Amino acid sequence: MLLYPHFDINDQGHLTVGGLDTVALAKEYGTPVNLLDENVVRAQMRLYLRCAKQYFGESALPLFASKALCCAEIYRIAAEEGMGIDCVSPGELYIADRVGFPASRIYFHGNNKTDADLAQALDMGVGTFVVDNVEELDSLHAQALSRGTRARILLRITPGIDPHTHKAISTGGVDSKFGSPIMTGQAEAIVLHALACEGIDLQGFHCHIGSQIFDAEPFIEAAQIMVAFMADMTHKHGVRLHELNLGGGLGVRYTEKQPTLDVEGTIRTIAESVKALCAQNGIAMPRVILEPGRSIVAAAGATLYTVGSVKRIPGFKNYVSVDGGMPDNPRYALYGSPYTALIANKADRCADLCATIAGRCCESGDLLGENMMLQTPARGDILAMLVTGAYQHSMASNYNKIPRPPLVMIKDGVSRVVVRRETYEDLLSYDVTDPVFTR
Repeated sequence: MLLYPHFDINDQGHLTVGGLDTVALAKEYGTPVNLLDENVVRAQMRLYLRCAKQYFGESALPLFASKALCCAEIYRIAAEEGMGIDCVSPGELYIADRVGFPASRIYFHGNNKTDADLAQALDMGVGTFVVDNVEELDSLHAQALSRGTRARILLRITPGIDPHTHKAISTGGVDSKFGSPIMTGQAEAIVLHALACEGIDLQGFHCHIGSQIFDAEPFIEAAQIMVAFMADMTHKHGVRLHELNLGGGLGVRYTEKQPTLDVEGTIRTIAESVKALCAQNGIAMPRVILEPGRSIVAAAGATLYTVGSVKRIPGFKNYVSVDGGMPDNPRYALYGSPYTALIANKADRCADLCATIAGRCCESGDLLGENMMLQTPARGDILAMLVTGAYQHSMASNYNKIPRPPLVMIKDGVSRVVVRRETYEDLLSYDVTDPVFTR
């Protein structure tokens, strides 16, 4: 098994994803191409829904993180499976609205929602606003009043937790750009401000401490702080709070060195702690919202590239260059994110070459990984990166004017395009004048 059961090797020695030969898929759709196993996505959604309701109660709801993978088809799947979603931009809201995702199950995040963003969300009937700051609160209040309604909100609170993840994906510290910290007194101040707003319906609090967390302890620590804060606000100010969003950040196994997360065991442990904490603090058990983040889609994905060159620099390093790179996956360039890679048409062979996987851009930092063991490749071979379902399609760019690759969904032995490959005409279509030089 290659990390997960849906990655396998067939009788031809080729890598398969969801039972389909990746070499054949590369020939059919071209490269680079992003693949996503729909059965894996649905299974993860069902797992989180079952565990949330079993251990936190029937009102509990897991949310799919739009920023991990935003496209019309993923919203359709989430709607069918009964998931909620969290959106962080008006573009994500727009797509969710266009495909008919139930607005009542949308949570609208973001640390700098514009007046136009808030208006769009109110007009859509978005179920819950996760309010980050006083300025946003005031704008939302005024706009809700002008519509004769009240906006249902959670306040984003920073508990001051360091989950020991990469600094770029840690979000719960006192000095985070997100939310209002408890330690400085700003969290209590924004609670009082919200309570004074007639157009605001304060339901509870939200926190998020970071990503790629492989055990329950940081979540339990966050829950201790958040439940105590809820109790403090209840006892001091008489506010009735009904909802606690504990965020997410559950870890995903990208390489053999990383652990496998026991999702059910982790949720059960967190739930037991939250119930005990509520009893200790003398408050009723709130509705709990979970944000599993990338763990819904990450493992379901793989990306295929075609090898262009194999450059050996004796005594230094080896480069394997492919026809993609940081425009379609900037995560290694941004975070040094680890991946597992292999030569898809030689998947049954020994990985005998230590190499850096280089992209095609005119940029020395355009790398997909370093010191990776691969089956010795040749020009024209297919290189596969595994576990690319999250933050690859959604973070892709057109750097060097490279069109973004398609997203191909696989289900029950059948593949289909759900996001088409961009063309050069697509890139040119944004220009507002014909490319004619004039004096």
